[in-house]
Amino acid sequence: MYPEETRGLAVEAVRLGFSLAEAAELAGCSKSAAAAWARAAGVSRPRPGNPVYLPFERKVEIAARRAAGEAGAALAAEFGVSEAAVSDWSRAYREEGALALMTDDEARALAPEPAEPPSELEALRARCEELELENAILAGTVEILKKDPGADPSALTAAERAALAESLRAEFGLARVLGALSLPRSTYHYHASRAAADRDAALRPLVREAFGAGRGAYGYRRVHAELRRRGVRVSEKVVRRVMREEGLEARRPRRKRHSSYAGEPDGRPANVPRERAAARRAAGEDFPADHDFSAAAPGEAAATDVTEFALDGYRCYLSPVIDLFDGMPASWRLSLRPDSGLCDGSLLDWLEGLPEGSSPFLHTDGGGPYRSASWKRICSAAGVERSMSRKGASGDNAPAEGFFGILKTEFFEGRDWSGVGFAEFSAELASYMDWYREGRLKRFRAQDGSWSYETIAGRRRRLGLPV
Repeated sequence: MYPEETRGLAVEAVRLGFSLAEAAELAGCSKSAAAAWARAAGVSRPRPGNPVYLPFERKVEIAARRAAGEAGAALAAEFGVSEAAVSDWSRAYREEGALALMTDDEARALAPEPAEPPSELEALRARCEELELENAILAGTVEILKKDPGADPSALTAAERAALAESLRAEFGLARVLGALSLPRSTYHYHASRAAADRDAALRPLVREAFGAGRGAYGYRRVHAELRRRGVRVSEKVVRRVMREEGLEARRPRRKRHSSYAGEPDGRPANVPRERAAARRAAGEDFPADHDFSAAAPGEAAATDVTEFALDGYRCYLSPVIDLFDGMPASWRLSLRPDSGLCDGSLLDWLEGLPEGSSPFLHTDGGGPYRSASWKRICSAAGVERSMSRKGASGDNAPAEGFFGILKTEFFEGRDWSGVGFAEFSAELASYMDWYREGRLKRFRAQDGSWSYETIAGRRRRLGLPV
């Protein structure tokens, strides 16, 4: 005999709409007993009406809200389903996850469609890629075997095929290249590991030579440019790695400036580069810089200054004139005294090289030699417009300051000048100045926005300009 609690639970389950099997399972009795107890209590199962279909998203919403504590009866009434359905969905959601609430049709609708056979265009593209790989392999085979076109890749040794695969993997992918060469992956990795230890052996002396050509001042970008100029094709990353492994590091500048400022004896002339920049902005041009140091041709504009060299028991002073067209030191003089004779001399040397009828501007700082009567007289007679920096604003004369920074880093600092006299130092400096114009690589920007490395003199000759 079943206890009264079991009878009541089975009858209540039938009244709520559970099936006889579900009511029997809930109460822990037989299906026939549950049916008999329901009939005796006058409770009949509701006839099934039209089935209510809820999409997957609604079932998930119901199950989630039931899990959050909402009553099953309220949810059943809101969505027009039975409490039994709410209970089943909640259990499936809790035990198996949201995907358990999805019907077979819904699952099939979300499944990815079978891949269609490639179109004629895709097949043609794949064939073109195949042919490109075949051509690259044949070209590499000819290069390795040094034979006429038509050389058979099967004639390559395993090591040669591994080297060829290494050269083509970046462009075509390793798997495709190995398949085309019929080279097992394990064989490729074996030969690649053997070659890796010495893969840069031939490049290292070339990198050291290019670094030396830059007098120890080239970073990896200019070393890379120097190698390309010599016909060596290698990536910047490889050059940077080899330089790091070889301990090749470009010298860095130390900031120390010579000053010839001696007060304000008179009014300063206009700061032409600042005025030019302001005028360009006033005209609506997008020009964010504070100074316009540009020049359309050699001899149109220049900057000058004086720098000091502390040597073995004496000091000497350099006064160059820097052409703003490309940074070339157009003239320079070296002296044991930073006086007007030094600055006037470099100015006169520069003027001798200008075309007749030129009317350039020359920018300086506020040093005494540039406010002397002789300087003003020479500029006035030659039609040179004087331009001067603001007090204490070294950035106003950035071209000259930048040249001094490069000069001190590449030529002067890091060398032992013990016992070097003035004449010998002057000869060393003259050699560097010649190299700066003829041999040193400098980065230039073309009209299309691209960058390239050239020597100053080489670029001028290419453009048909005087050197």
